Amino acid sequence: MSSPLSRDDVERIANLARLELTAEEIELFARQLGDMLGYVEQIQRLDTTAVAPTSHVLVRPVDREDTVSPTLSREAALANAPDAAHEAGLFKVPRVLG
Repeated sequence: MSSPLSRDDVERIANLARLELTAEEIELFARQLGDMLGYVEQIQRLDTTAVAPTSHVLVRPVDREDTVSPTLSREAALANAPDAAHEAGLFKVPRVLG
């Protein structure tokens, strides 16, 4: 990297992020952030002229086709439910409102 991050840089970033850092953390983060910025500079030097621009990193659709498949029976769904109302075919859950 052309110029490493100073303690003041890290303190200013921490202040913007509303973080309280110890002196050791400031030193650690200055080193780590400097390393990250150095890596970004390395990547920026790569020749990407032959790489087509993309809107996202995935080059193939990740959605699966919708297919009809069997569902659980009511009995199977209630089989492992704690405190299920089997006779009514319902799950019992704790009251969360009023």
